[in-house]
Amino acid sequence: MAGARKPVVEVRRSQRRRRTVSAYRDGERVVVLIPDQFSRAEESEWVDRMLARLAAREGRLTRSDGELLARAGRLIGLYLSEYGDQALPTSVRWVSNQNGRWGSCTPADRSIRLSHRIQDMPDWVIDYVLLHELAHLIVPSHNAEFWALVGRYPKTERARGYLEGVAAVSGTP
Repeated sequence: MAGARKPVVEVRRSQRRRRTVSAYRDGERVVVLIPDQFSRAEESEWVDRMLARLAAREGRLTRSDGELLARAGRLIGLYLSEYGDQALPTSVRWVSNQNGRWGSCTPADRSIRLSHRIQDMPDWVIDYVLLHELAHLIVPSHNAEFWALVGRYPKTERARGYLEGVAAVSGTP
């Protein structure tokens, strides 16, 4: 993942482990389990190796445009079901040319585009951005009716705060 920051790694040594090394994600951390007798050099080598394995496995799970469309359908069912076809997009896709926005919507052709910058963000943030764009299919402007639709998502304020924090740190909108 180009541009992805290195995760916080917690190494747990075990006297019971003899040869095996394993790793898993625990929230934002990666936990690497190693034998207690490993040297610091072996520990460093195995941490790098296990981070590479996790990245490769997660790369195979990269979010696709098809997954985005399915996610949009789920969000419509949960928060916009009374709008029926009016809330259905014709396409939802990831794009790499949006560096000033998290997402965009063209109500005229019912297309939604999400910035690749949010692909690795938590699911609840992606859901917020996607629901925001789906709401534009119903209400094109950012008026009170629009924000009432977006506000149906229970993590709206949390997601907005998360995105504001990311923007502040990166210096981009």
